[in-house]
Amino acid sequence: MRRFFLTSILAWVTISGIAQDAEKEKLRQIEQQREFERTRVVRQQMDSGVYYMDHEEYELADTKFKYALSNMRSIPSDLTFFFGKNSYFLGKYKQSVDWLTKYIQLKGTTGNYSAEAIEWKKKAELGLVDIHKGQTVKAVETLSKDYVIDCGPLGKVTCPVCNGSTVIIKKGYMGETYATCQYCDKHGQLTCDEYNQLIRGQLKASNRK
Repeated sequence: MRRFFLTSILAWVTISGIAQDAEKEKLRQIEQQREFERTRVVRQQMDSGVYYMDHEEYELADTKFKYALSNMRSIPSDLTFFFGKNSYFLGKYKQSVDWLTKYIQLKGTTGNYSAEAIEWKKKAELGLVDIHKGQTVKAVETLSKDYVIDCGPLGKVTCPVCNGSTVIIKKGYMGETYATCQYCDKHGQLTCDEYNQLIRGQLKASNRK
């Protein structure tokens, strides 16, 4: 009788454990489906923003891009380009320079929009110079330091401090001085987490070569 009782208890515990695991898996799948749907909607908003930008509806595009920025856990590199380019058309030159710079840092010269990003960044910089000359007051701009940027599948970014050279060159009265960059690794790179800390001003210098 005692053996039967113990066997029944063990069977109940096993069945209960299996049921709990099944319930956890079901909840995980539901959450995964919700995340997939949320991502799909956000991506649609981003694509819609590109459509409106291409059709010169820049304010509408801005609304779509800001929705994507606010609802993405990690901002894809393409969005940094689109938002930066559209910002130029809105006369938000500082915002444009900031986001286009992030795209160039992430993709270098090999990105799908690298050449275009460099050209729009130059135009935005000229616009920024004109604003400073005229002391024009601009609206509050959305800067990339407030967001987590996705560095892509490799999870590495060329260090923007030394441009991947691992050396920082400073010019002084006595000529040029050279110092080892204390942010990147020996290959001149930052991890994605380090990069995001850097653009938020949170990455501390430390010689880790």
